[in-house]
Amino acid sequence: MHTCAIFLLLALSCQQIQAELTAADCRALGFIKAQLMCSSCEKLDDFGLDTIKPQCKQCCTLDQQPAAQRTYAKAILEVCTCKFRAYPQIQAFIQSGRPAKFPNLQIKYVRGLDPVVKLLDASGKVQETLSITKWNTDTVEEFFETHLAKDGAGKSSYSVVEDADGDDDDDYLRTNRI
Repeated sequence: MHTCAIFLLLALSCQQIQAELTAADCRALGFIKAQLMCSSCEKLDDFGLDTIKPQCKQCCTLDQQPAAQRTYAKAILEVCTCKFRAYPQIQAFIQSGRPAKFPNLQIKYVRGLDPVVKLLDASGKVQETLSITKWNTDTVEEFFETHLAKDGAGKSSYSVVEDADGDDDDDYLRTNRI
């Protein structure tokens, strides 16, 4: 009985050691260990890639908190209106009534900047910065609905900062308006 318990403990410890691969092993398998979240491994079945799921699980990092549960106190959408031709979906979002749904959303026009979203905590510190160049208007709206804190409901306005750099170039601002 005693030897059976020792064998069981030994088998469990070997399984634990084998359960996690090194970063080099993962790279050889096509995974980047530092960037692979375990929630991504769960999605492999959707694409018929269930055969590589065990290796994925051995290379992944546990998600700290599910993305759907992360909320931020404030968001800043930064974009240059000169880039609207390249990103008509972002222009459509900004010019529609959609931003008014989010009182804790601020839109900043920054000269020459591709569209990004900065997510801030309650103290105003940037927690994440995301490029939204490939997002469509519905994706932008859904993201804000999911990840912006709901406090402040009842307010129906959002803020727009025309000159985020603090430049006094009035001529530029007149030509850079929506």
